[in-house]
Amino acid sequence: MNIISTLVGTWFICSTNFPMWLKGDKLDPTFTYSLTDKKADVPVLLDEVKYRKKGKQKTLTGYDYQDKHNPAAFVWRGKGLLSLVRSNWRVAMLDPEGQWAVIWFSKTLFTPEGVDVISRKSSLTAEQLNQIKAQMTNESLLKKHLQTLHDLNR
Repeated sequence: MNIISTLVGTWFICSTNFPMWLKGDKLDPTFTYSLTDKKADVPVLLDEVKYRKKGKQKTLTGYDYQDKHNPAAFVWRGKGLLSLVRSNWRVAMLDPEGQWAVIWFSKTLFTPEGVDVISRKSSLTAEQLNQIKAQMTNESLLKKHLQTLHDLNR
Protein backbone atom coordinates (compact mmCIF):
# COMPACT_ATOMS: atom_id res chain seq x y z
CA MET A 1 0.00 0.00 0.00
CA ASN A 2 1.45 3.35 -1.04
CA ILE A 3 1.13 5.55 2.04
CA ILE A 4 1.16 8.83 0.07
CA SER A 5 -1.69 7.87 -2.26
CA THR A 6 -3.64 6.43 0.69
CA LEU A 7 -3.35 9.71 2.62
CA VAL A 8 -4.52 11.95 -0.23
CA GLY A 9 -7.99 13.34 0.44
CA THR A 10 -9.91 14.49 3.50
CA TRP A 11 -9.80 12.83 6.91
CA PHE A 12 -12.00 13.57 9.92
CA ILE A 13 -10.53 13.54 13.44
CA CYS A 14 -12.69 11.14 15.44
CA SER A 15 -10.66 10.70 18.61
CA THR A 16 -7.68 12.69 19.90
CA ASN A 17 -5.66 13.89 22.85
CA PHE A 18 -4.45 17.02 21.04
CA PRO A 19 -5.24 20.02 23.31
CA MET A 20 -6.27 22.26 20.40
CA TRP A 21 -9.23 19.97 19.64
CA LEU A 22 -10.18 19.32 23.26
CA LYS A 23 -10.69 22.95 24.38
CA GLY A 24 -14.09 23.01 22.69
CA ASP A 25 -13.73 26.25 20.72
CA LYS A 26 -12.45 24.61 17.52
CA LEU A 27 -15.02 22.28 16.01
CA ASP A 28 -15.18 19.67 13.23
CA PRO A 29 -11.43 19.38 12.58
CA THR A 30 -10.28 17.75 9.35
CA PHE A 31 -7.00 17.10 7.56
CA THR A 32 -6.86 17.34 3.78
CA TYR A 33 -3.75 16.01 2.07
CA SER A 34 -2.98 16.83 -1.58
CA LEU A 35 -0.08 15.91 -3.82
CA THR A 36 2.27 18.78 -4.65
CA ASP A 37 4.85 19.41 -7.33
CA LYS A 38 7.06 21.01 -4.69
CA LYS A 39 10.70 20.37 -5.55
CA ALA A 40 12.27 18.18 -2.85
CA ASP A 41 14.20 14.93 -2.69
CA VAL A 42 11.19 13.25 -1.04
CA PRO A 43 7.44 13.30 -1.79
CA VAL A 44 5.68 16.33 -0.30
CA LEU A 45 2.01 16.67 0.61
CA LEU A 46 0.10 19.92 1.01
CA ASP A 47 -1.53 19.64 4.44
CA GLU A 48 -4.62 21.74 5.21
CA VAL A 49 -6.07 21.53 8.70
CA LYS A 50 -9.59 22.95 8.74
CA TYR A 51 -11.95 23.63 11.62
CA ARG A 52 -14.80 25.93 12.62
CA LYS A 53 -14.33 28.61 15.28
CA LYS A 54 -17.19 30.93 16.24
CA GLY A 55 -19.05 29.77 13.13
CA LYS A 56 -16.22 30.63 10.73
CA GLN A 57 -14.06 28.22 8.74
CA LYS A 58 -10.36 28.43 9.65
CA THR A 59 -7.41 26.78 7.88
CA LEU A 60 -3.84 26.03 8.94
CA THR A 61 -1.63 25.16 5.98
CA GLY A 62 1.69 23.38 5.81
CA TYR A 63 3.70 20.79 3.96
CA ASP A 64 4.42 17.19 4.94
CA TYR A 65 7.85 15.93 3.85
CA GLN A 66 8.04 12.15 3.73
CA ASP A 67 10.97 10.53 5.55
CA LYS A 68 13.46 8.89 3.15
CA HIS A 69 13.91 5.87 5.41
CA ASN A 70 10.37 5.42 6.78
CA PRO A 71 7.56 6.06 4.28
CA ALA A 72 5.00 6.26 7.13
CA ALA A 73 6.90 9.15 8.80
CA PHE A 74 6.70 12.84 7.92
CA VAL A 75 7.95 16.26 8.97
CA TRP A 76 5.26 18.93 8.89
CA ARG A 77 6.45 22.47 8.17
CA GLY A 78 4.05 25.37 8.39
CA LYS A 79 3.40 27.72 5.50
CA GLY A 80 3.51 31.52 5.74
CA LEU A 81 3.57 32.76 9.35
CA LEU A 82 3.84 29.16 10.51
CA SER A 83 6.98 28.48 8.44
CA LEU A 84 9.16 28.36 11.56
CA VAL A 85 7.03 25.62 13.11
CA ARG A 86 7.90 21.95 12.51
CA SER A 87 6.37 18.76 13.77
CA ASN A 88 7.28 15.10 13.33
CA TRP A 89 4.41 12.67 12.81
CA ARG A 90 3.77 9.24 11.42
CA VAL A 91 1.01 6.92 10.42
CA ALA A 92 1.23 4.45 13.31
CA MET A 93 -1.72 2.28 12.23
CA LEU A 94 -3.60 2.10 8.95
CA ASP A 95 -6.77 0.23 8.08
CA PRO A 96 -6.05 -2.23 5.24
CA GLU A 97 -8.86 -0.59 3.23
CA GLY A 98 -7.57 2.93 3.96
CA GLN A 99 -10.76 4.00 5.79
CA TRP A 100 -9.14 4.93 9.12
CA ALA A 101 -5.68 5.55 10.56
CA VAL A 102 -3.97 6.39 13.81
CA ILE A 103 -1.53 9.28 13.59
CA TRP A 104 1.18 9.72 16.23
CA PHE A 105 2.81 13.15 16.56
CA SER A 106 5.88 14.19 18.52
CA LYS A 107 6.15 16.84 21.18
CA THR A 108 7.00 20.35 19.96
CA LEU A 109 7.66 23.64 21.74
CA PHE A 110 3.92 24.30 21.53
CA THR A 111 2.26 20.89 21.83
CA PRO A 112 2.61 17.62 23.73
CA GLU A 113 3.16 14.24 22.07
CA GLY A 114 -0.12 12.63 21.14
CA VAL A 115 -2.36 10.72 18.78
CA ASP A 116 -5.32 11.28 16.48
CA VAL A 117 -7.69 8.58 15.24
CA ILE A 118 -8.78 9.74 11.80
CA SER A 119 -11.39 8.41 9.39
CA ARG A 120 -12.65 8.97 5.87
CA LYS A 121 -16.13 9.29 7.40
CA SER A 122 -17.14 12.12 9.72
CA SER A 123 -17.50 9.64 12.56
CA LEU A 124 -16.71 6.10 13.54
CA THR A 125 -19.11 3.88 15.49
CA ALA A 126 -18.35 3.17 19.13
CA GLU A 127 -17.62 -0.42 18.09
CA GLN A 128 -15.10 0.70 15.44
CA LEU A 129 -13.37 3.07 17.88
CA ASN A 130 -13.21 0.33 20.52
CA GLN A 131 -11.65 -2.07 17.99
CA ILE A 132 -9.04 0.52 16.98
CA LYS A 133 -8.24 1.29 20.62
CA ALA A 134 -7.87 -2.44 21.32
CA GLN A 135 -5.32 -2.64 18.48
CA MET A 136 -3.52 0.40 19.92
CA THR A 137 -2.79 -1.56 23.12
CA ASN A 138 -0.33 -3.66 21.07
CA GLU A 139 1.80 -0.62 20.21
CA SER A 140 3.77 0.92 23.10
CA LEU A 141 3.98 4.26 21.29
CA LEU A 142 0.17 4.40 21.14
CA LYS A 143 -0.84 2.48 24.26
CA LYS A 144 0.43 5.20 26.60
CA HIS A 145 -2.04 7.67 25.03
CA LEU A 146 -5.20 5.59 25.44
CA GLN A 147 -6.16 7.06 28.83
CA THR A 148 -6.04 10.64 27.52
CA LEU A 149 -7.81 9.93 24.22
CA HIS A 150 -11.21 11.66 23.84
CA ASP A 151 -13.80 10.87 21.19
CA LEU A 152 -14.99 13.99 19.38
CA ASN A 153 -18.77 14.26 19.21
CA ARG A 154 -20.22 14.92 15.81
